[in-house]
Formats: sequence, C-alpha cells, structure tokens
Amino acid sequence: MQSLQNLNRKIINCKRCPRLASYIRKIAKEKVKRFKDEKYWGRPLTGFGDVNARLLILGLAPAAHGGNRTGRMFTGDSSGDWLAKAMYENGFASKPSSLGINDGLRLVDAYVTASVRCAPPQNKPTREEFENCFPYLIKELSILKQVSVIVCLGRIAFDTCCKLLNIKDIDFAHGKSFTHKNLTIICSYHPSRQNTQTGRLKWNQWLMIFAKARKILDNK
Repeated sequence: MQSLQNLNRKIINCKRCPRLASYIRKIAKEKVKRFKDEKYWGRPLTGFGDVNARLLILGLAPAAHGGNRTGRMFTGDSSGDWLAKAMYENGFASKPSSLGINDGLRLVDAYVTASVRCAPPQNKPTREEFENCFPYLIKELSILKQVSVIVCLGRIAFDTCCKLLNIKDIDFAHGKSFTHKNLTIICSYHPSRQNTQTGRLKWNQWLMIFAKARKILDNK
C-alpha cells in the first residue's frame, strides 16, 4: 500500500509532458458551460481500485471534462457510466455509476488505470507522451501482484499492454482473449461515445467482456 501511495504522489506531481501539463491546466481554468461552477482537478490522474485486484482494466487516457474534472479515471462522463454499470453487474463495483470522487464507488477485486495519465488534446497523446507515462504503468503492475486478467479498452490500450508484457504477433479484436504466461488478456472496444452512440459497441457486447472476466476469475 505504501508503494502505491508513493507512486501515486509521483504521478500527481508529474510534469514530464509540457504539452499535456499546459493543456489540462487550461481546460481546468476555462471549463465548459455545464461545469462552469465546478472546481476541476486539472492534474495527472492515478489509477484507482482494489490494491489486491485480480482484474486490471487498462484505458487510453483521462477525459478532459471527465477524469480531468473529477480527479478519478472513468468518472463523470458516459464512458465512466458504461464501465461502472458493467462492473457492478458482474460484481466488480459497489454501485452502477461513477459520478465524482466522493460518490462512494468502491471497486471489488478490480483496478482501473490508463496508458497516459493526463487528458490529451483531441484524445491523441504523442509517442513521446506515451513513453513518458510508461514507467508508471510498469511500476503499477509490479505493485498489483495479484493481477491475473487484464481488460484492454481499445486498440491503443491493447498496444500498450503488449509492450508492457512483451507480447508480439497478436491482433486486436473486440472480445478476443488469450493467455500470456500467467495472465489472461481480454480485448474490448473502448466505451467512448464515438463507439457507443454509433452502435459499434453495443451494450450486450460490452457486458460480455466483464462476464468473461468474471468467469475466468471464478474458475481460478
């Protein structure tokens, strides 16, 4: 627990990427009309969840007016709602919504993190920004010693996972799963509005990802 706290302090105070550091501060100051009365977090985000988690969920980066506003990944936007509801229905979360850092949401046997810790412009981090964040993910996985299933949300998260675990010659596809050493990797489309509102990712397809993770863990 102490190791995770030390890592999280480093992440929150990180300024390795000048473009991202400037952008998240700018967004936190300018805000959007619907959140104009709220105080934005406007700093890098740590992962969150159960330190003894067997399920690790890996996303791309915080949303400018979601995690960058609330101070917690997948919180305060539609992607967070999709994630919380699916996790709740499969026993990985204490409630089916993720609204704010003080909403009482508790993850059970699960931990959520991301490839990049700051919201990037147009949701597109640069290669250098990925590289700057990568050591945090390496350290995080070394601390979360019980992880046995990793759900990758989107192709970029999958690519990050492959780099992290030195996985080669495996293609991304929604619902695809495979084993690597003592880990099971599950691929999923990201629950972004771009995917959910266009029907590329339907609710039953999304729920299936977490049902699969639950079944694997229950059989371990």
